[in-house]
Amino acid sequence: MDILYLMILCSVSLAVVFLVVFIVFARKGQFEDDESPAVRILFDSDIVKEKEDTGNNNDKEKGDNNKFEEKSE
Repeated sequence: MDILYLMILCSVSLAVVFLVVFIVFARKGQFEDDESPAVRILFDSDIVKEKEDTGNNNDKEKGDNNKFEEKSE
């Protein structure tokens, strides 16, 4: 029976800790912006476009890889 009291005490104290953490982060504004993370994926960013442009300039490396594949066959 003592273990039951210990388990109830542990679960209630853990629930209180989670509640306090939730209240602290809610006051800091962690949960204010619900909509923009879901919509952010729909917009193109300039960083991705720059990476794609630099990735296409590796024709020399692609040619070297093709030579290696020809030798291995």
